[in-house]
Amino acid sequence: MKKIKDRAETALANAENFEELEKIRIEYLGKKGKLTQVLRGMGKLPPEERPLIGQLANQIREELENQIEDVKKEIKEKEKHAKLKQEVIDITIPGRKYNIGKKHPLTLILEDIKGFFIGMGYEVVEGPEIELDYYNFEALNIPENHPARDMQDTFYINDKILLRTQTSPVQVRVMEKTSPPLRIIAPGRVYRSDEVDATHSPMFHQVEVLAVDENLSLGDLKGTLIAFARHLFGEDRGVRFRPSYFPFTEPSAELDISCIACNGAGCRLCKYSGWLEILGCGMVNPKVLEIVGYDPEKVSGFAAGMGVERIALLKYGIDDMRLFFENDLRFLYQF
Repeated sequence: MKKIKDRAETALANAENFEELEKIRIEYLGKKGKLTQVLRGMGKLPPEERPLIGQLANQIREELENQIEDVKKEIKEKEKHAKLKQEVIDITIPGRKYNIGKKHPLTLILEDIKGFFIGMGYEVVEGPEIELDYYNFEALNIPENHPARDMQDTFYINDKILLRTQTSPVQVRVMEKTSPPLRIIAPGRVYRSDEVDATHSPMFHQVEVLAVDENLSLGDLKGTLIAFARHLFGEDRGVRFRPSYFPFTEPSAELDISCIACNGAGCRLCKYSGWLEILGCGMVNPKVLEIVGYDPEKVSGFAAGMGVERIALLKYGIDDMRLFFENDLRFLYQF
């Protein structure tokens, strides 16, 4: 038993990890361990020797168990120091520079537009980008073979399904499900089969504005959009409305602001007119109200549609729409 103890102590002194320590414990103190085997042979000893041998065996077992616990603490302490050593930070090393993300200029403009109209009580709604011909054209008073369809080069999936060319279909979907009064804006991506150049893209962003209530007039439309234009481009910005034509509004107009480059004096940007167009608008055509189930004798509405890219180009003085989509950090970090 003393030889077993000596061998066990030697093994414990060389143990480097918990796995080795457990193997030693099992080898000497386990159910089939060396010390246990010796104790099982005590039946062959004379009766008078058994108490002495039993006492010695228990003493050795207790000493080995205590030594195992001590070694276990030492191993745990070593591992702790090794981990701390690995985690040491040299505070004299120069720090790493992390580039902080910036909001995209289109996101900034879109948030500004949303913020203005939400502050006036409008709700932000969305609709599908893959749209039915009915919602994109017919329900907006643009039936088949209508000349207004030629103004928009449309991506057709089949005869009845297309990529929406405007966010106006959202107003029809909302009016079908909602009773007036309502005030909404519908931001989102739209698609047209345009060649990519400085002012055109096959995918761009629009925001549709719609208000329907009793006794809404052209004056409400003008007051809302004049406040919006001056919110975006400054309180002293000149604003005018020009008569225009859209099938889903009657009367229709386009909203111009005084040129941001020459302030109305005339330059290349405004083609020497002194004005820049920013959106189309008008009173909702009574035919559209009838299509969605509203009574045009009881309610009226106004709508406006604007291109987010165009407003961003004008507000930030950018001359090429392609810069918004090229992800050049030199461009994006300016915002």
